[in-house]
Amino acid sequence: MNLSIVFCTPEIPGNTGNAIRLAAVTGAHLHLVEPLGFDLSDAKLRRAGLDYHDLAHVTVHPDFDALWDTLGDRRVIAFTAQSDTAFHTVEYTGDDVLLFGRESVGLPAEVLADNHVDLTVRIPMQPSRRSLNLANSASIAVYEAWRQLGYPGGT
Repeated sequence: MNLSIVFCTPEIPGNTGNAIRLAAVTGAHLHLVEPLGFDLSDAKLRRAGLDYHDLAHVTVHPDFDALWDTLGDRRVIAFTAQSDTAFHTVEYTGDDVLLFGRESVGLPAEVLADNHVDLTVRIPMQPSRRSLNLANSASIAVYEAWRQLGYPGGT
Protein backbone atom coordinates (compact mmCIF):
# COMPACT_ATOMS: atom_id res chain seq x y z
CA MET A 1 0.00 0.00 0.00
CA ASN A 2 1.29 3.43 -0.97
CA LEU A 3 -1.57 5.53 0.47
CA SER A 4 -0.58 9.13 1.20
CA ILE A 5 -2.04 11.84 3.41
CA VAL A 6 -1.29 15.48 2.55
CA PHE A 7 -1.79 18.36 4.96
CA CYS A 8 -1.72 21.70 3.13
CA THR A 9 -0.05 24.28 5.41
CA PRO A 10 -1.29 22.85 8.72
CA GLU A 11 -1.61 25.31 11.59
CA ILE A 12 -2.06 23.25 14.76
CA PRO A 13 0.83 21.08 15.93
CA GLY A 14 -1.41 18.59 17.75
CA ASN A 15 -3.27 17.74 14.53
CA THR A 16 -0.03 17.04 12.70
CA GLY A 17 1.23 15.00 15.66
CA ASN A 18 -1.94 12.93 15.51
CA ALA A 19 -1.48 12.51 11.75
CA ILE A 20 2.08 11.27 12.35
CA ARG A 21 0.66 8.65 14.67
CA LEU A 22 -2.05 7.81 12.09
CA ALA A 23 0.60 7.36 9.40
CA ALA A 24 2.66 5.12 11.66
CA VAL A 25 -0.21 2.79 12.60
CA THR A 26 -1.67 2.50 9.08
CA GLY A 27 1.48 2.55 6.96
CA ALA A 28 0.37 5.69 5.10
CA HIS A 29 2.90 8.34 4.09
CA LEU A 30 2.30 11.83 5.51
CA HIS A 31 3.22 14.81 3.34
CA LEU A 32 3.24 18.33 4.79
CA VAL A 33 3.20 21.36 2.48
CA GLU A 34 4.88 24.48 3.87
CA PRO A 35 4.54 26.95 5.34
CA LEU A 36 3.74 25.13 8.57
CA GLY A 37 2.11 27.05 11.39
CA PHE A 38 4.57 25.61 13.90
CA ASP A 39 8.07 24.21 14.26
CA LEU A 40 8.43 20.44 13.82
CA SER A 41 10.14 20.28 17.21
CA ASP A 42 7.03 21.76 18.90
CA ALA A 43 6.26 20.00 22.18
CA LYS A 44 2.54 19.68 21.34
CA LEU A 45 3.37 17.97 18.04
CA ARG A 46 5.80 15.58 19.76
CA ARG A 47 3.31 14.83 22.54
CA ALA A 48 0.43 14.14 20.12
CA GLY A 49 2.64 11.83 18.05
CA LEU A 50 3.86 10.03 21.18
CA ASP A 51 6.71 7.69 20.31
CA TYR A 52 5.52 7.11 16.74
CA HIS A 53 7.67 9.76 15.06
CA ASP A 54 10.38 7.26 14.18
CA LEU A 55 7.79 4.78 12.85
CA ALA A 56 6.07 7.19 10.45
CA HIS A 57 7.12 8.20 6.96
CA VAL A 58 6.83 12.00 6.83
CA THR A 59 8.00 14.32 4.05
CA VAL A 60 7.93 18.12 4.22
CA HIS A 61 7.58 19.97 0.89
CA PRO A 62 8.42 23.67 0.45
CA ASP A 63 5.42 24.18 -1.87
CA PHE A 64 2.85 22.41 -4.03
CA ASP A 65 5.17 22.18 -7.04
CA ALA A 66 7.56 20.06 -4.98
CA LEU A 67 4.65 17.94 -3.73
CA TRP A 68 3.31 17.33 -7.24
CA ASP A 69 6.82 16.44 -8.46
CA THR A 70 7.12 13.86 -5.69
CA LEU A 71 3.67 12.34 -6.18
CA GLY A 72 3.88 11.99 -9.95
CA ASP A 73 0.63 10.98 -11.63
CA ARG A 74 -1.06 9.39 -8.62
CA ARG A 75 -4.77 10.09 -8.10
CA VAL A 76 -5.33 13.04 -5.73
CA ILE A 77 -8.59 13.16 -3.77
CA ALA A 78 -9.24 16.52 -2.11
CA PHE A 79 -11.45 16.66 0.98
CA THR A 80 -13.64 19.76 1.07
CA ALA A 81 -17.04 20.82 2.33
CA GLN A 82 -17.66 22.25 -1.17
CA SER A 83 -18.02 18.81 -2.78
CA ASP A 84 -21.27 16.97 -3.50
CA THR A 85 -19.53 13.56 -3.51
CA ALA A 86 -19.47 11.68 -0.21
CA PHE A 87 -16.04 10.23 0.61
CA HIS A 88 -17.34 6.71 1.26
CA THR A 89 -18.74 6.38 -2.29
CA VAL A 90 -15.24 6.46 -3.79
CA GLU A 91 -13.47 3.22 -4.68
CA TYR A 92 -10.00 3.80 -3.20
CA THR A 93 -6.73 2.37 -4.48
CA GLY A 94 -3.52 1.74 -2.58
CA ASP A 95 -1.80 4.60 -4.45
CA ASP A 96 -4.34 7.32 -3.68
CA VAL A 97 -3.36 10.68 -2.22
CA LEU A 98 -5.78 12.12 0.34
CA LEU A 99 -5.46 15.92 0.39
CA PHE A 100 -6.60 18.09 3.32
CA GLY A 101 -6.52 21.85 3.87
CA ARG A 102 -5.70 24.16 6.74
CA GLU A 103 -7.63 23.93 9.96
CA SER A 104 -8.94 27.49 9.68
CA VAL A 105 -9.96 27.73 6.02
CA GLY A 106 -9.66 24.34 4.32
CA LEU A 107 -8.16 24.00 0.86
CA PRO A 108 -7.66 27.19 -1.16
CA ALA A 109 -9.66 27.54 -4.39
CA GLU A 110 -6.47 27.46 -6.48
CA VAL A 111 -5.52 24.08 -5.02
CA LEU A 112 -9.00 22.66 -5.59
CA ALA A 113 -8.81 23.90 -9.20
CA ASP A 114 -5.30 22.53 -9.77
CA ASN A 115 -5.13 19.95 -12.56
CA HIS A 116 -3.39 17.50 -10.17
CA VAL A 117 -6.60 17.21 -8.14
CA ASP A 118 -8.64 14.41 -9.69
CA LEU A 119 -11.65 14.33 -7.38
CA THR A 120 -13.21 16.31 -4.54
CA VAL A 121 -15.14 14.61 -1.76
CA ARG A 122 -16.75 15.56 1.52
CA ILE A 123 -17.26 13.89 4.87
CA PRO A 124 -20.96 14.18 5.80
CA MET A 125 -21.80 16.33 8.82
CA GLN A 126 -24.86 17.78 10.46
CA PRO A 127 -26.17 20.96 8.77
CA SER A 128 -24.80 24.34 9.84
CA ARG A 129 -21.50 22.89 11.04
CA ARG A 130 -18.37 24.44 9.53
CA SER A 131 -15.85 21.63 9.75
CA LEU A 132 -14.54 18.53 11.41
CA ASN A 133 -11.16 18.45 13.17
CA LEU A 134 -8.33 17.97 10.65
CA ALA A 135 -6.75 14.94 12.33
CA ASN A 136 -10.17 13.32 12.76
CA SER A 137 -11.00 13.93 9.09
CA ALA A 138 -7.75 12.34 7.99
CA SER A 139 -8.38 9.34 10.25
CA ILE A 140 -11.89 8.83 8.89
CA ALA A 141 -10.60 8.98 5.30
CA VAL A 142 -7.54 6.79 5.78
CA TYR A 143 -9.45 4.11 7.61
CA GLU A 144 -12.17 4.01 4.93
CA ALA A 145 -9.55 3.63 2.21
CA TRP A 146 -7.62 1.04 4.24
CA ARG A 147 -10.85 -0.87 4.99
CA GLN A 148 -11.75 -1.01 1.31
CA LEU A 149 -8.27 -2.32 0.54
CA GLY A 150 -8.60 -5.11 3.12
CA TYR A 151 -6.21 -3.60 5.70
CA PRO A 152 -2.98 -4.70 3.94
CA GLY A 153 -0.17 -5.06 6.47
CA GLY A 154 -2.61 -4.68 9.39
CA THR A 155 -3.16 -7.14 12.18
